[in-house]
Amino acid sequence: MNYPKISVIIPAYNEENAIDSVIRDIPKKMVDRIVVVDNGSEDNTFSKAQNAGAYVVSEPRRGYGNACLKGLLNLDPDTEIVVFLDGDYSDYPEDMEHLVRPIVTNKADITIGSRLAGKREKGALLLRARIGNRLATFLLRIFFGFHFTDLGPFRAIRYKSLMQMDMKDKDFGWTVEMQIKAIMNNFRIIEVPVRYRKRIGQSKITGTIKGSAKAGIKIIYTILKYRLDSFK
Repeated sequence: MNYPKISVIIPAYNEENAIDSVIRDIPKKMVDRIVVVDNGSEDNTFSKAQNAGAYVVSEPRRGYGNACLKGLLNLDPDTEIVVFLDGDYSDYPEDMEHLVRPIVTNKADITIGSRLAGKREKGALLLRARIGNRLATFLLRIFFGFHFTDLGPFRAIRYKSLMQMDMKDKDFGWTVEMQIKAIMNNFRIIEVPVRYRKRIGQSKITGTIKGSAKAGIKIIYTILKYRLDSFK
């Protein structure tokens, strides 16, 4: 298959033990640029990613959305498809080919990697994360009419579609904002089952009750905000 220009964005915070494995497993035949955004790490994430061959930039303002927005400013200039991937080695970068195929074959504008529809290592997705996902996807179905199974961070999207979205969120609401705006823009959306394993190190979000609560509140707030905005 002939692939268009594909760039990968990997937000990373204190992932020195995982980031080189993530970069190593990305199918290099498909990808033109791997952008690792060091989101204020206090370890050797920056140098590890650089040594592994990634294009590394720094975003000291903490927040997943901030890191993604910084990554967008550093893509290959001719990028046609953008892939988002976590830096903790919980995703399988090798599944990228399945994720981008529907876009390359013009069947989708955005694909969401569904961890719940794919094979998961036991204990990889904590109970509170599964409950939060179910609540968020239930609200998306009720308010926006699309049945997602996951808010998985491993996803691919046409660059032009992503620019049309005018993404704003700077932290935990980034993924759900993208899914809402994909629906609102009538983009062709496909969920793709992806594998999922226990991450290397402790999660900064679902690894703690406080982190899970903050993320859950922001996700629900984002859903309700865009629902209310749709009435204006």
